[in-house]
Amino acid sequence: MAKFKLTLYITGHTPRSEMAIFNLRNLCENKLSGEYELEIVDVLENPEIAEKERILATPTLMKLSPPPTRRITGDLSDHEKLINGLDLHKLNNRYSEKSE
Repeated sequence: MAKFKLTLYITGHTPRSEMAIFNLRNLCENKLSGEYELEIVDVLENPEIAEKERILATPTLMKLSPPPTRRITGDLSDHEKLINGLDLHKLNNRYSEKSE
């Protein structure tokens, strides 16, 4: 399985940022079994990174790999949107096809 590389852009330690971190870590531990790298970037501390990546709203999650690159904005509480955005339904389909 390809390791997922994810970057979550937040703005400070707000309730919305903390909720996004919690939701993402929960999903990653349950669905990716530790096969991921997660970087959290606070745009207040690193505005140049946010500008370079054209982050206009936070929280924003970027899936860098496996391709394609995707962006998901919000507190990541919509699990279906998060699963679809990360293409985890394809991952689950690959495993079920192999087991048949």
